[in-house]
Amino acid sequence: MSNEIPSPVALMWFRRDLRLRDNPALVAATKAGAGNVAGLFVLDEGLMARSGKARNDFMADALVQLDASMDGGLNLVKGSAVTEVVKLAKAVGATQVFATQEFTPYAIARDLEVAQALEAVGATLVHVDSPYMIKPGAIKNLSGQPYKVFGGFRKGWESLTAEFSVLAIPRVNWVLAASPKATISAPKALRPSYFGPGADSSAAVLPVASEAAAKKLIAEFATRSSQYVETRNVPGLSGTSRLSPYLRFGIVHPRQILDKVSRFDDGGRTFASELAWRDFYADVLYTNPQSRYEALQPKMAKLRTDSDAQAIKRFQAWTQGQTGYPIVDAGMRQLLAEGWMHNRVRMITASFLVKHLHIDWRWGAEWFMWNLIDGDIASNQHGWQWVAGTGTDAAPFHRIFNPTLQAERFDPTGEYIKRYVPELKDVMVPECLRPQGGTLLGGFDYVSPIVDQGVERNEALARLAELKPGSLA
Repeated sequence: MSNEIPSPVALMWFRRDLRLRDNPALVAATKAGAGNVAGLFVLDEGLMARSGKARNDFMADALVQLDASMDGGLNLVKGSAVTEVVKLAKAVGATQVFATQEFTPYAIARDLEVAQALEAVGATLVHVDSPYMIKPGAIKNLSGQPYKVFGGFRKGWESLTAEFSVLAIPRVNWVLAASPKATISAPKALRPSYFGPGADSSAAVLPVASEAAAKKLIAEFATRSSQYVETRNVPGLSGTSRLSPYLRFGIVHPRQILDKVSRFDDGGRTFASELAWRDFYADVLYTNPQSRYEALQPKMAKLRTDSDAQAIKRFQAWTQGQTGYPIVDAGMRQLLAEGWMHNRVRMITASFLVKHLHIDWRWGAEWFMWNLIDGDIASNQHGWQWVAGTGTDAAPFHRIFNPTLQAERFDPTGEYIKRYVPELKDVMVPECLRPQGGTLLGGFDYVSPIVDQGVERNEALARLAELKPGSLA
């Protein structure tokens, strides 16, 4: 690392690629700068104000870990990317700024502004690679159009990901020009009022946000990925990879995972399919930017939802894990405790909000994005649209998860529920899986169900029927 400005030097603008290994943008910057690279991260207070404490804390640790891996060479600044990227490029004399390309509507608009500002001072923004196996917009159908369903997209994805390589860490002389480093602290949170006064996720112990930690998780998961089909839907087991936060911030690239996880068995192929879903949802957002907040199925956008005082009260009970439905409450409390939730339970809790509480999916999506350390706008919004029946490849709206049956199927021993709902730790199966413990009414200190799931299921179907009289399809 050098505090003197060598020549030539290239600027590496880190965003969703907080790693040194297998970072094609960094490799390109290293070549362009003859080994001299100024690494930059711009703390975007606008984005941080829209994130809860857990995700901001995880990002802060990721930046600390990245800086340490650079021997303290990260230029960490706070402010507008348009201003700060140009400022550092001028300070070090860089005529090329390298960055991993991003594809969200916000990132596209930001990068266009930065590129224009750099051009005005004789520099260029160079996009290299993406956070995905296949960058959004690259997979088209025979008509040259983006796929609207996952099946066709997956076939194209599998053919394009059959071969790939993982790059080593380049040898870099890090150029530090912005000192002291900015303080990593979130500004005043722009927290929606309907969230209420209840707790946000503020996990006391978050996973270590380092490349070494991600590497260890990959190695551990690779030893059991062949059982992924059998274990991934059982929240009481360690059946998933737990790599989603690392993917969210680019601490690891999906290439690095697929390089270690075999696709020669059902488990590995199924896991690879989940990575394909991640790419698909990014593609859907790229080609349909309005899907961040608008239903992809116009008819379903007209579904009647509730937003009155009672709905807000029920929503807030849902956020705090106080619905009286054990599997729902366990999931919502896991989110508060860890900033993360098991994927099967994400579907259960989302279905409960939309179909038993009749609340707009966007409220739930906003709560998840606020609290999840792996909160990703494409995966989150389209996962919610899938549950709500409003999106691409959506589950039919009339397929309504019964929370008790879901608990009996996926948490038959009650291990997951008892872990997060301690009021039920001494209640035997199957009573601990049911609202009020089935017949054990009042026998323990657990909240009464806020709705009757049978009644509300019928209400959900009645509202669906309003959209298309005589049909529930």
